[in-house]
Amino acid sequence: MQTVYPFGGSAAHSDPRQKDKTIVGGKGANLAEMASIGLPVPPGFTITTEECVAYLNDGGDFSESLKAAALDALSHVERTVGKRFGDPGDPLLVSVRSGARVSMPGMMDTVLNLGLNDDTVTGLAQSSGDARFAWDSYRRFIQMYSDVVLGIDHGLFEEALEIVKEDNGFYNDTEMSSEHWQALVGQYKGIVEQELGRPFPQDVNAQLWGAIRAVFDSWDSDRAKVYRRLNDIPSDWGTAVNVQAMVFGNMGETSATGVAFTRDPATGARAYYGEYLINAQGEDVVAGIRTPQYLTIAAREAAGAKPLSMEEALPEAYAELARVFDLLELHYKDMQDIEFTVERGKLWMLQTRSGKRTAKAALKMAVDMVAEGLIDEREAVRRVDPMALDQLLHPTLDPEAERNVLTTGLPASPGAAAGKIVLDADTAEQWAGRGEKVILVRVETSPEDIHGMHAAQGILTARGGMTSHAAVVARGMGRPCVSGAGQVSIDRATRTLRIGATELKEGDAITLDGATGQVMLGIVPTVEPELAGDFGALMVWADKLRRMKVRTNAETPDDCRMARQFGAEGIGLCRTEHMFFEASRISLVRQMILAEDEAGRRRALEQLLPEQRADFTAIFEVMAGLPCTIRLLDPPLHEFLPHADEEFAELADATGLGVDHLKRRAAELHEFNPMLGHRGCRLGITFPEIYAMQARAIFEAVCAVKIASGEAPLPEIMIPLVATKRELALLKAVVDKEAEAVFAQTGTRVDYLVGTMIELPRAALMAGEIAEEAAFFSFGTNDLTQTTLGVSRDDAARFLSVYVDKGIFPRDPFVSLDIEGVGQLVELAAERGRATRGNIKLGICGEHGGDPASIAFCEKVGLDYVSASPYRVPIARLAAAQAALKQG
Repeated sequence: MQTVYPFGGSAAHSDPRQKDKTIVGGKGANLAEMASIGLPVPPGFTITTEECVAYLNDGGDFSESLKAAALDALSHVERTVGKRFGDPGDPLLVSVRSGARVSMPGMMDTVLNLGLNDDTVTGLAQSSGDARFAWDSYRRFIQMYSDVVLGIDHGLFEEALEIVKEDNGFYNDTEMSSEHWQALVGQYKGIVEQELGRPFPQDVNAQLWGAIRAVFDSWDSDRAKVYRRLNDIPSDWGTAVNVQAMVFGNMGETSATGVAFTRDPATGARAYYGEYLINAQGEDVVAGIRTPQYLTIAAREAAGAKPLSMEEALPEAYAELARVFDLLELHYKDMQDIEFTVERGKLWMLQTRSGKRTAKAALKMAVDMVAEGLIDEREAVRRVDPMALDQLLHPTLDPEAERNVLTTGLPASPGAAAGKIVLDADTAEQWAGRGEKVILVRVETSPEDIHGMHAAQGILTARGGMTSHAAVVARGMGRPCVSGAGQVSIDRATRTLRIGATELKEGDAITLDGATGQVMLGIVPTVEPELAGDFGALMVWADKLRRMKVRTNAETPDDCRMARQFGAEGIGLCRTEHMFFEASRISLVRQMILAEDEAGRRRALEQLLPEQRADFTAIFEVMAGLPCTIRLLDPPLHEFLPHADEEFAELADATGLGVDHLKRRAAELHEFNPMLGHRGCRLGITFPEIYAMQARAIFEAVCAVKIASGEAPLPEIMIPLVATKRELALLKAVVDKEAEAVFAQTGTRVDYLVGTMIELPRAALMAGEIAEEAAFFSFGTNDLTQTTLGVSRDDAARFLSVYVDKGIFPRDPFVSLDIEGVGQLVELAAERGRATRGNIKLGICGEHGGDPASIAFCEKVGLDYVSASPYRVPIARLAAAQAALKQG
């Protein structure tokens, strides 16, 4: 396989590998593409990503074949330019840039002007006729190479430059003469020798291979690893190296350099967007050394700026650039991010790539390009990142507003919210009830905080990760959440909060940005999302293309209404235990759990029945005509039992039993591992009256809705934590008995299904047998991941990030499905279930139902639907459409 690909000049571009981003990286592929369509591209060559991987695997050695191929490619550049690398009379200079298959901004800085030394700088001065330009280029090269390749702090060079400017009364670099630059070069070489103990390298070939080595090494740098982890980029992709002949934007007033976008990357508007600098090199624009100017007259006038735009200062070069903009966008059929240089009036293209953009801009561009005939609806659906929709579905902070950031935690649930600090769930509910907007602040949340979390505008926790209880519940509710804010310290006794050096009282206002993890002092204005227009158009296209249905995880009428507004086609998971944490009900649930006999349980259940019936009636009224999967009670007992003395006292008053008696009973029910204890169907097997009450409430509610409106939902009653066919058979009989009793009582019949949640490995293995009793399987991938990996989701945040960093898991398995392990069980259960019952309904209801990668797997396996929290329903709709397109 070829390891080095020349581009530009007379180089051939017929090998498909040369335009394959996986082989030559995005930058190399686009340079070859631009050259092949006749754009002015300085010649150069690309070393493949495969060589990077081989170099890293071989312990940092270059192969002999690579050295020979690179030498041949360099000869091609010399012939094309008419200059020789290292020639003291008229030297060829090159740039060295990294280029992975996806854009990774900031991974490694560019090295420009490589090939300069004490001899070639003189030749450059003579051949260019500009000694100042030559010595300026040399000082830039020493500084860049020393920073990027030799690892010397660039601040040492900046300090030396500022001292020279200050001594001479200069403000801008352009005021420096050739003599000043020559003297500074001497200082720079002295810095290198002092820091390294050896001189700056003068051998141009050693310079080149040092820069190539730095690019390959940068793939394993700390910042590259962080970027890959944040953006789910595999570590075995490697990066390419691009070596290219230099063109110079710092050769006087007819030379310039710039960065531009063919459309506005912030808004998506169809207008050229970018900046340029006269008499400058590329790093001057991006480094902030000088203030760049606008490209167009319109942009300059809109900003009220005085310096001339490129359109005015270099009209011929600008006109050529505008032609290139239009040609590139038409060729790539996407907004392009472009780097260019003008050398003495001639335009050169240094890079083009699909530009980064905000979610709002991505949406607008996709819809606009369909209207323009540039792309079709299928491509528009492919092009928008489903997770980027998170930015559009929640209120966001006004980008113009000032922010006083107190601390930054983990961005656990997107959106922005402001309100008064409250330190417990009861206070949150009370204050919200009187019309206050509140932010619930806890060390960490528990299921007992559910009512306060629902009442709050947002949640802030001092502990916990991206998959903590606070994060998962907040995402499901659509509440912004910042978790793991370690600087937050709560004093419950004084009802105060300390964030770093700032002390706040309960009732003081803060703002959360769940997209960035920032916690801000005071009220920062927000902007409401826009769900019509471009967003609506894209969703219509996605719905036409997807195969799988998209449901929601919801257990309140408000959540159901929100989910339907976002396009949900039913409920995939209604967790009934979440209905019992309200203050008016928790006491009855505790009475039921702590009862010592069936009679005691039935007394509590009789009081809970009308509450449950009202819950389901309200939900069914919203979801009439749609399937609703309802999971019967699945409470790990520790989440419901009283813990504090005041809770035992309240329960004693309600039951007439003594506190000591209740504490003894609670101690008897204590479990060492409640998540694997007396919960789910095990509770229904031992206390069938609990599931009987819930089944009766469901059927009474659905019959009442049908009688009132003529349209009923389809209840799908789910028995949780089943491991055997016999468990399901026993509890299905309980459900069927209650259904027939209610139908006889009301004179109304409705269709319903009984099925189970596959959340244990044994259930997946025995799916064929279990399907004899189950009309549907719903894969509870949260618990299936826990039980398959033997990892507690609530505790995993403490160590899973290390596992991801070390490549043990490519992503947090509670965020994106472990397809190799857990996915294998899902696929096996689906196959065995269908083999027994051909029409069995299959869906997924864990948090993974809103993750695009997991949704793609569900499409591959052929599940009937995915279910996600209300605010992730549009994400799932778009991801399901993309998955269907990918499957063909």
